[in-house]
Amino acid sequence: MSKIRFGLIGYGAWGKYHARAIVKNANTRLTAIAARSEKTLAAARTDHPQAQVHADFHKMLTQPDLDVVVVVLPTDQHHEAGVAVLDAGKHLLMEKPMALTLEHCDALIAKAKENGQQLFVAHEFRLSSLWSKVKEMVEAGAIGDPQYALIELWRNPYRLGSEGWRYDINRVGNWILEEPIHFFDFARWYFEQAGDPTSVYARANAKRPDRPELQDNFSATLNFPNGAYAVISQTLSAFEHHQVVKITGTQGALWATWSGAMDRTLEPTFWLKYFDGENVKDIEITKITGEVYELEGQVEAVVRAIRDGTSEGTSGEDGRWAVAICLAAQDSVDTGKVVSLS
Repeated sequence: MSKIRFGLIGYGAWGKYHARAIVKNANTRLTAIAARSEKTLAAARTDHPQAQVHADFHKMLTQPDLDVVVVVLPTDQHHEAGVAVLDAGKHLLMEKPMALTLEHCDALIAKAKENGQQLFVAHEFRLSSLWSKVKEMVEAGAIGDPQYALIELWRNPYRLGSEGWRYDINRVGNWILEEPIHFFDFARWYFEQAGDPTSVYARANAKRPDRPELQDNFSATLNFPNGAYAVISQTLSAFEHHQVVKITGTQGALWATWSGAMDRTLEPTFWLKYFDGENVKDIEITKITGEVYELEGQVEAVVRAIRDGTSEGTSGEDGRWAVAICLAAQDSVDTGKVVSLS
């Protein structure tokens, strides 16, 4: 069976890990890379001599030997690059957040349908052996009806990103779109049987009074139709990278945790505990987990979807929901009010 041929737009800190995941898969070939700076172009040529390296992603998209293209660019460039990929007749894997606005999300979804291409959004945490085990146990009824979740991240500050884009609010949109978006997606995923969320209330603050848009601490309550709710909380004023998911239900509870020196840690510590209403049990997670490893699972999911014609993986609609919740949460921070998600 022929290999799925990948192109990659963006070869910065995370672009390199996407490339690593593509090359590692036996069913894929990294055919082309587009980068902008001389530094990243040189690194791409050195790291992947088998790939054609371009300074202009539009030129890369004219290559006929591409099946799917991964976009790993600053958020303000997602819409333009995504439309170009789909118009070039390639499947699209878009890094989160899908886009800065719901209008741009809708445009990408419509373009993929119009052109008959698959659109995947990189909410790769869903592919984690740890976080997906939590989902599996919730779906199996291990805790009864889920009622409450705490999803928390304690970490060091964000890296600036190329040319400081992550600290430019016009390019990043808002900091809720940068990482809490993963946790809103988690909450909607874990509470799927309850229905889509109905409203959100959020608060945030910043260490620098001259840059209030750079929210170092953020917390939100996401409400669901049956009275269930999730608390999403993040701080960028701490150290290392520690993530926790706790879910309680009518018959039990789950507690999962992941820790590393940073988000790209290759040897993290992680565990999952289950309370059945009477006893606490350790649930064995045999496959190593972490964002770097989830990128590998994401490549596998894309390959299966393209070969089988299925919609496996996080869809454009899921990506749009995550953006919608983040924008509503920022509105809540700004207004101090509960914001409806209707």
